[in-house]
Amino acid sequence: MRAVCHDVLRHRIGLTYEAEAENITSEEIITDILNNVIVPDDAGERKNDILRRVRKIEIKTRGLSNEIFAGKYHTAFRGRGMSFSEVREYRAGDDVRDIDWNVTARSRKPHIKVYEEERELTMMLVVDVSGSRMFGSTERLKKNIITEIAAVLAFSAAENNDKVGCIFFSDRVEKFIPPKKGRSHILMIIRELIGFRPESTGTKLSEPVRFLTNVNKKRCTTFILSDFMDSSQDRSALDDALKIAGSRHDLVGIRVYDPRETELPDVGIVELRDAETGRKVWVDTSSRAVRDHYAESWRQRSAEIEATLKHNRIDTATVSTDGDYVAELMKLFKQR
Repeated sequence: MRAVCHDVLRHRIGLTYEAEAENITSEEIITDILNNVIVPDDAGERKNDILRRVRKIEIKTRGLSNEIFAGKYHTAFRGRGMSFSEVREYRAGDDVRDIDWNVTARSRKPHIKVYEEERELTMMLVVDVSGSRMFGSTERLKKNIITEIAAVLAFSAAENNDKVGCIFFSDRVEKFIPPKKGRSHILMIIRELIGFRPESTGTKLSEPVRFLTNVNKKRCTTFILSDFMDSSQDRSALDDALKIAGSRHDLVGIRVYDPRETELPDVGIVELRDAETGRKVWVDTSSRAVRDHYAESWRQRSAEIEATLKHNRIDTATVSTDGDYVAELMKLFKQR
């Protein structure tokens, strides 16, 4: 587009006598114009590409949501939120833990608080947008899987008439989308999932979890979609944040990984680059000891992540970029 604009301007611009006297050329004028005017090339094309991808994801994930997940989502997460309804006199068989001692003292008769299930729940999607999500050795990046899963969950919540919000994070909270209802809101979230460009490439999982606790006072169902590769290495901060958030919200972890992260192939000497820190290192993959060490490091890191989530009673699904996330989500919903 910029090249076309250059050719058009070259045939349209005529120099004045004053410009010629000052030795100003038409090329200088064209360059100055193109440098100061936003030419609708990359931006426009990128926007159209994002819209096409949003539509494609909507068609795929909304179909999955309607046919498979909407009912299972409602079954798995209904009744997680309870709201106060009324106070009535105690009856035989009532749970003594529900006794309202203030009313009981005033009336001199035992009364209990009655709660009812909240029909309208809130779902929060806590989405990893760090540099490591852009890795993928198969046809799909981790980012693609995270986006599709988030879309399926969002449409499932929408079918249940629930609100959906989103937190994008790297080593900081990059963006917060407050919970709302409606198809247009879901499509806006998907558009952001596809096109959002974070300021940082690192990861610090404790940051979005703490933010969730502070911003959402009302109980909600929260899905953390990440590869859980925390470049901060601050496990104690994450454990504390999860403990506090878990006491207020229903947390679910969805870990996305690529098969190449679990083991190295024997392809000789290669240069590897850390997508979050930018650090580069040469590795001899023909060495059995190197490959074994790499695989063992993955197993240890995975065990640490699983232990942290299990310790905080967080249900988890693990999804590979070459696997079927539908089956993993079905398994997760059935477990609940």
